[in-house]
Amino acid sequence: MRIRDLLAESSIALHGSAKDKKDVIDQMVKLMAKNGNITDVEAYKNLVLAREEESTTAVGEGVAIPHGKGSCVSRPGLAAMVLDNGVDYDSPDGEPVRIIFLIAAPNTKDNVHVDVLSKLSVLLLDENFTKSLLAAKSVSEFLKAIDVAENAKDANDSKKNNTTELPAVLAVTACPTGIAHTYMAEESLKKAAKKLGVTIKVETRGTTGAKNVLTEEEINSAKAIIVAADTQVPMARFAGKKVIECRVAEGINNAEKLIYQATNGDVPTYVAKDEGSGAASSNSGGHSIYKHLMTGVSHMLPFVVGGGILIALAFLIDGIYCKMNGITPDGTFGSMTAVSAFLKGKVGGVAFGFMLPVLAGFIAYSIADRAGLVLGFVGGAIAANGTSGFLGALVAGFFAGYTILALKKCFSVLPKSLEGIKSILIYPLIGVFIVGLGMVFVIEPIVGFINQWLNTGLNHLNGASSIVLGLLVGGMMAVDMGGPVNKAAYVFATGMLAEGHYDIMAAVMVGGMCPPIAIAAATMIFKSKFTAEERKAGPVNFIMGLSFITEGAIPYAAADPSHVLPSCIVGSAVAGALSMLFKCTLMAPHGGIFVFPVVGNPVLYLVALAIGSAVSCIMLGVLKKDVDTL
Repeated sequence: MRIRDLLAESSIALHGSAKDKKDVIDQMVKLMAKNGNITDVEAYKNLVLAREEESTTAVGEGVAIPHGKGSCVSRPGLAAMVLDNGVDYDSPDGEPVRIIFLIAAPNTKDNVHVDVLSKLSVLLLDENFTKSLLAAKSVSEFLKAIDVAENAKDANDSKKNNTTELPAVLAVTACPTGIAHTYMAEESLKKAAKKLGVTIKVETRGTTGAKNVLTEEEINSAKAIIVAADTQVPMARFAGKKVIECRVAEGINNAEKLIYQATNGDVPTYVAKDEGSGAASSNSGGHSIYKHLMTGVSHMLPFVVGGGILIALAFLIDGIYCKMNGITPDGTFGSMTAVSAFLKGKVGGVAFGFMLPVLAGFIAYSIADRAGLVLGFVGGAIAANGTSGFLGALVAGFFAGYTILALKKCFSVLPKSLEGIKSILIYPLIGVFIVGLGMVFVIEPIVGFINQWLNTGLNHLNGASSIVLGLLVGGMMAVDMGGPVNKAAYVFATGMLAEGHYDIMAAVMVGGMCPPIAIAAATMIFKSKFTAEERKAGPVNFIMGLSFITEGAIPYAAADPSHVLPSCIVGSAVAGALSMLFKCTLMAPHGGIFVFPVVGNPVLYLVALAIGSAVSCIMLGVLKKDVDTL
């Protein structure tokens, strides 16, 4: 497959013009749609815009390569535009963008198109190639310039593949999407190495997997290794070698500096971490802690969701049973019938019981890989059976992970012949003993006291104090819509489920449901406040909101944060406060409207959702300006 196979004449526009970045993306998406390979144009455009929110796809030298990958793309395709006067596109070099290629990639296992797209990305780094595109007077000349450059690159690549010399410098490039920037960094590093007279081999880790994988012989002989990556790559193989770690953008924009440093500069020696680690070294300590916590929470949630809903169903069944038979619920409520006893005691309760060990285990796993699992599970189980609860399990996970790292450092002096016995005997034996001591004599007493104090305070919340808590956690769900503040409220509510505080989870979920619903309603009621594209996509947010997917509101918040965010935060806070006022409860940490049957006081819960969404919707109508005055 060649570039020409993906680029139709109808999807090329020469001598174009655009007033801003959003305008040019709108035009590019329309060009792409002419290919007939987009099943949902708005969904595809949202994918492209979401990618731009992560970081600009402008690569400098007047070139941008926006892209979107998803199920709304039926087959791969390209669209191209040349802008006579350029457009401000947040380019890293500050230059206006004049050449834009838009990529559409389907979310399928068949990735034959990726090589073609990566080849195009690489060609666009060649100044002579971009000049030929800018000089094209017709679409046929534009396509001819692409064919000539592609033929030359294929011939050059074939010649390079026949060389057997071991490279002086090695590199690994990887970006989250694995379509464009991975290969652009590869080519940029190769060009810089050629200019400096340095031989290089670059391993790319893109959508189709690892290509041009570095061999052990090459690693051992190389002067240095450059890892330009925004995602995790295997790093253990580089232990004891000179390694430069940086973002993939550095590989594109500062390739010469990296090559020079690799051959002549002071390059640090890489100290082996666990296999699978090795994201760019610029990650902060806070980001690492957040990543470890989210790893634990993501593995824990299926147990909480499955177990929690089954337990809630047991209570629902017994509630119906009591009403039908005029029975007052007693201490066995939730296990009064054979079905409810099975759901709660035999299945749901067992699944729910894994919550804290799994949380702690996978926090430790994220820190120390597989060796951390057993210590984390043990620490989490001690917390679950003691008084420290959810907070204790959090501490246990980090304690277990860093205990393994300490043990690995302590026993690194042992001969390699004992490597196998470390993970089988030494780490589990000594590690479990240390974690057990720490949990029983330090963490349980201290964190247990804090946990009991917190629970006592929450149990005594009533009236205004409970409303304030609902106001706070509900509003937090709309602050960054899936970001750290949102996750902080969500994790807190999930932890309180284990302690029996089901009202907090209810307030958090209703707060997270409001923003998309409010935006969907506002696009229908206050049409002048939204663009045609926003109005068309708006109703989809009803489904996302009712499904507890707060992220559906993000494109609208990103387009007008000063008006959308305050509106959503206030409405979510109101919904959370009303949920607490109405004493609504929820045992499941997800599900939206699909788990409403197991919500305590479901009718009033719907009222809280409706009022909160209405408040946000009205505020959007008042605060947002008409689109023609923005």
